[in-house]
Amino acid sequence: MKRLRRLLLKAGGTGTMLAFAAAVGVLRPRPARAAAWNRQAFEAKSVAGALEALGAANAEPSADIVITAPDIAENGAVIPVEVTCAIAGAESIALLAENNPFPLVAHASFTALAEPYLSTRIKMGQSSVVRAVVKAGARHYAASREIRVTIGGCGG
Repeated sequence: MKRLRRLLLKAGGTGTMLAFAAAVGVLRPRPARAAAWNRQAFEAKSVAGALEALGAANAEPSADIVITAPDIAENGAVIPVEVTCAIAGAESIALLAENNPFPLVAHASFTALAEPYLSTRIKMGQSSVVRAVVKAGARHYAASREIRVTIGGCGG
């Protein structure tokens, strides 16, 4: 019993010292570091504007990009979409829904050793072409797929 009491007092004393050190300013939390995001691309109201902000206005079609999504989405609020890419040196994948108020719905960047794969759920208010744009080196590649929506998710 005495041993348990000592352990509790010791742990309580350590916690008190850490709280005191944090209050005095000795322990300061580090700011979170997140990757910079392309505000202009995400706030673009057209596909052309989003592609221009991404630097992918002249993306060339590629069969090495595969978009897996339902042909008909019963609920536009939650549509599962997967993008796989077999292009060597892929650095990022951007996902755009052409008829959305803000077409750019996702953008993922990869390190050199990561597999270029994106799995997400998107929201669409109406049937639309979904486009995946992959950046590899200084070039951009694209693939597209139409998804029909029966119940709208973006205000529909």
